[in-house]
Amino acid sequence: MTGTQMSSIGFVGLGLMGEGFTRRLVETGHAVTGFDLDPGKTRAAATWGVIPAASAAEVARVCDITLVCVINTAAVEDATLGPRGIASVEIAGKVIVDHSTTELDATKRIAAALAEKGTHFVDAPVSGGPGAAKAGTLAIMAGGPDAAIERIAPLMRDLGTLTHMGPVGTGQATKLVNQTLVLTNYCVLAEALRLAQAYGVDAKKIPQALAAGHAGSNLLAAVFPQMITEDFAPRGFARQVLKDLEMLQGAAREKHLAMPMASQALMLYRLLVAAGHSERDASAVVTLYPKMGG
Repeated sequence: MTGTQMSSIGFVGLGLMGEGFTRRLVETGHAVTGFDLDPGKTRAAATWGVIPAASAAEVARVCDITLVCVINTAAVEDATLGPRGIASVEIAGKVIVDHSTTELDATKRIAAALAEKGTHFVDAPVSGGPGAAKAGTLAIMAGGPDAAIERIAPLMRDLGTLTHMGPVGTGQATKLVNQTLVLTNYCVLAEALRLAQAYGVDAKKIPQALAAGHAGSNLLAAVFPQMITEDFAPRGFARQVLKDLEMLQGAAREKHLAMPMASQALMLYRLLVAAGHSERDASAVVTLYPKMGG
């Protein structure tokens, strides 16, 4: 227990990330009430100490701070503004935090609607994946008013490192920067692996060999071994990567930005998902690159 106990924490979305989040919250001493549209996931979360709720509205009604981490923008809008969503109950004085990767326009629209209910909204997407959520080592990039950030800061310290980027929307904009770097890197790592294999390099040694130089990174250390062993059990689904890259493409188009590397990554993930690999890990993009000799 870390000493940052809050009176009540809610969580909406109990998939891979939600499981990591809620396990961490329970382990650090928080009382957590949770809900997922899939009743099986809500029941499963009860086995590690999450109090089950019947809707997002019920979560928000009984909790002072509600965290949301769901699959896409439509799911965020449903969880917040839908018929059984957070805004359908009395939530004045509470704080809602969106950890999903959500479209900027929707983020601002949700924030405005919740403000009318007397509620603070923080967009706080994260990076690091389910493992980092469970370990409390997430990178958390947050947009929102100072008062809301101050209220959630002790809780966020149990989940990772929070950086306040500015007003509502800047958290999601920062996540787009993150995704530009991370998701194109998956494709670069796949190319690098095939190059190493083509020239007879023991690819398992690459992360260690390059760690001290500019090529060293936590993604190289984590993803290269998955690609080498073809371990594509999902830490983050390929379909989610495609969704984020499509969102990134839309944001770039809005500002007339040239992003050729991200556009190429988008095409590769479209191919991966079209080939039927949407439920595999993002590292499965390596399967699009032929091995020497077939």
